[in-house]
Amino acid sequence: MRWTDIFSQGDALTRGVALALLAMSVASWVVILWKAWLLQRAGRDVGRATAAFWQAPTLGDARDRVAAFDREALVLPLIDAAGADGAGTLAAAGDRSQQLTRVLRDALHRVLDKLQFGQVLLATVGSTAPFVGLLGTVWGIYHALTGIAGAGQISIDKVSGPVGEALIMTAAGLAVAIPAVLAYNVFGRRIGRIEADLEGFARDLRELLAPPRSAFGAPPSRGRLQQPGEAGSAVAADEDRD
Repeated sequence: MRWTDIFSQGDALTRGVALALLAMSVASWVVILWKAWLLQRAGRDVGRATAAFWQAPTLGDARDRVAAFDREALVLPLIDAAGADGAGTLAAAGDRSQQLTRVLRDALHRVLDKLQFGQVLLATVGSTAPFVGLLGTVWGIYHALTGIAGAGQISIDKVSGPVGEALIMTAAGLAVAIPAVLAYNVFGRRIGRIEADLEGFARDLRELLAPPRSAFGAPPSRGRLQQPGEAGSAVAADEDRD
């Protein structure tokens, strides 16, 4: 049985199932090819862009260097968000560390939305395509058995042909679902690695622009640490002078 026979001999439901599987297959393969290209570029660009950032002498020069490597605009939004000025708004409330945490989190979410685009489609196709194909198979078997019963004579030859043709729908559903599921899992791992790199860069960028403070609100002292016994010697010297 050819696919053209499904449209010429099948009813409205059979044609609808075949068209739905065809649309799922085309959509999933478009997403698979596009995301494979995107994630391959993104995986290389994030590593190169972050390395170029830390090798730059100033923040302005670092942005220019990152722009040369960040073709998918995954690192630049974080740098731009860290340099944005929200003076006069609630975004500027709190200390510098809190402001950076807020803007970097929002920028990171927007970047991750770009990487996650298409994952829902692949998951949906992978989970529903087998059942769509099964619906076409059940409906085809029902019509095949109804036609055989109306003929008055039942034999293996008359049953196996129509039932075997109806089972093609199940095979088509699996052929649509399997690539989508495999691509979803592979892309999920790649996105997880890129996400970890971006989160690490955002955390390092926040610490660079807003150094941690001590418990008393002042930056940690970088002077020489007092050695044990020095405090006691200073007190004893004061007592001798008295």
